[in-house]
Amino acid sequence: MLDLARRVTKKLLRKRAARPLFDSLALSPDEAEARKSADPGPLETLFFANQGKLAHKWISYLPFYDEMLAPYRGKPVKMLEIGVFRGGSLELWRSFFGPQATIYGIDINPECAGFADPPNQVRIGSQADPEFLRRVVDEMGAPDIVLDDGSHVASHQLASFRTLFPLLKTGGLYIIEDMHTSYWPEHEGGYARRGTAVDLTKTLIDDMHAWHHLVGPREVFAPKEEIGRITVEDSIVAVHKVARLRPGHYKTGG
Repeated sequence: MLDLARRVTKKLLRKRAARPLFDSLALSPDEAEARKSADPGPLETLFFANQGKLAHKWISYLPFYDEMLAPYRGKPVKMLEIGVFRGGSLELWRSFFGPQATIYGIDINPECAGFADPPNQVRIGSQADPEFLRRVVDEMGAPDIVLDDGSHVASHQLASFRTLFPLLKTGGLYIIEDMHTSYWPEHEGGYARRGTAVDLTKTLIDDMHAWHHLVGPREVFAPKEEIGRITVEDSIVAVHKVARLRPGHYKTGG
């Protein structure tokens, strides 16, 4: 009992230590206004014009999304978002992608089932449950985009990636938000700690280069043939799933 009490106390202290850091990075309305892009894209414009359900994003994600998701806009894209919150994000994606999109959200909180308006759909379950994730994909069809904005717990993020990246369509994107939690102990993180979303990103770079491993190819999270561009910005990564041929060099000219 004493050991349990100590563990609980340590966990509470870590949470109290991290929360002021998170809160200190919140922007005032004037600060948010000042950080708008000079030429905002469609998603950034929609976000700042939002008068509907509550949506919460780091400002730096908005131009990132406008760049990464532009090729999918206005098409019958299928998107799975992990983490529903108050439903504002699902509404944002609906406005951005248009009426042809299939948009599903998942969340472990049963209340989130009431935070989506049709045709958006919400399913209740854990992002760390592979069987649940496969059932959702079976229902909605193979996604073009997976966005992990769920618990931000390291083991959950890895469990979702291991299950969903193989189910992602070729040409699709797997995005993980809020990777700063990889440094927070209460989310199973820590500086240079293994098994976090940041560590996953570093390992995917190794997997991408498995063609060149001199000790033999070692692919931990994904086949080298399926990892295209890995785009990283502060706290967010987008992994492009592709069908790659073996790299090769060639010469032209004299």
